[in-house]
Amino acid sequence: MIFGTTPSQTVGPYFAIGLPFDAGPFVVPEGTPGAIHITGTIYDGAGVPIPDFLLETWQADPGGRFADLHGYGGASEMPGFRGFARYGLEDGDGTFDIVTVKPGPVPGLDGQLQAPHIDVSVFARGMLNRCVTRIYFADETEANAADPGLARVPADRWRTLLAQPTSDGYTIDFRFQGPDETVFFDV
Repeated sequence: MIFGTTPSQTVGPYFAIGLPFDAGPFVVPEGTPGAIHITGTIYDGAGVPIPDFLLETWQADPGGRFADLHGYGGASEMPGFRGFARYGLEDGDGTFDIVTVKPGPVPGLDGQLQAPHIDVSVFARGMLNRCVTRIYFADETEANAADPGLARVPADRWRTLLAQPTSDGYTIDFRFQGPDETVFFDV
């Protein structure tokens, strides 16, 4: 007997099972002075929220220091600052909420200061590789104008990287395709 071809299917991603992180979406403990929420939604190419994704962030503290990066710039002295967050659900609604502090500027490889930003990796169903982007802050106009990373992005695409202020922090959406596709970096 000859059987028909088995249809291909995406396996996983099973983020809630395979990649738990005790601190989850908390770069800083809840109640930390100056803590903010960065919220948003992850969209697919059709503009539909993606329910099963994993978002990871890495950032400096308000003084431009990292939690633990082999002494690069000096370790953060902010109590409870982790510099890292992970938000992922298998059956979510496409939204995320990271509790953090606004980062300070950090020097780039050539020593030039980079605008305050948060590095982001997004994993989602059907994707074999992560997508890497940054969150910049819309209210950092002067720093953004001098940032070497943003200088590589066409000015009309900056809006996809700029988090907008809200009453308790900032909001930004990530879109994988379409006219408002987020700028992703080839790293």
